Amino acid sequence: MPTKRLADALALAIEAHTGQYRKGTTIPYIVHPLGVASIALEYHADEDQAIAGLLHDVLEDGGDYYSDIILEKFGERVHAIVEACTDGLPDENGLKSDWHSRKLEYLKSLKTVSEDVILVVSADKLHNIRSIIDDFHVMGDSVFDKFTPTKQQTLWYYRSVAEIAMKNSSLKITDVLNNTVVQMEKLVLS
Repeated sequence: MPTKRLADALALAIEAHTGQYRKGTTIPYIVHPLGVASIALEYHADEDQAIAGLLHDVLEDGGDYYSDIILEKFGERVHAIVEACTDGLPDENGLKSDWHSRKLEYLKSLKTVSEDVILVVSADKLHNIRSIIDDFHVMGDSVFDKFTPTKQQTLWYYRSVAEIAMKNSSLKITDVLNNTVVQMEKLVLS
């Protein structure tokens, strides 16, 4: 499937995430959008969905500046998926509202999204959870120190996303997401 559109989306994601790193690591942030797109493709994403996987954090991390660019370069469907994956835009000072309020709004919005969005959101959360599990094996509970929420809040959030995704979609990836949440819960709560 590699196409010019996919390559252009990767270039835009690299631009938007330049200088950013995964929380508490020296891993370039672009690894995450690449992982999300890869997981989405494993679960039969089409080109637009894979592009949205690459761009899913561009608005959230790069700001509203990228909104028109995404719409113009990749179309309404990709733009709509990316917008629905965004849990809050930074203000003019680069700040977002508090974590808990953003997540409650995001979870509420997930209850009415399309399967396009469920696929990309599930791939996103699956990549995040797998990273947490990998880091937990090395760092133990201190893996949660790099996040704003507590361990319990983190578990609540991922459990909530998985439940909403499973309730609102029959996509195979939602089962995989749920099973991975269960795996994380067993590991970190034992």
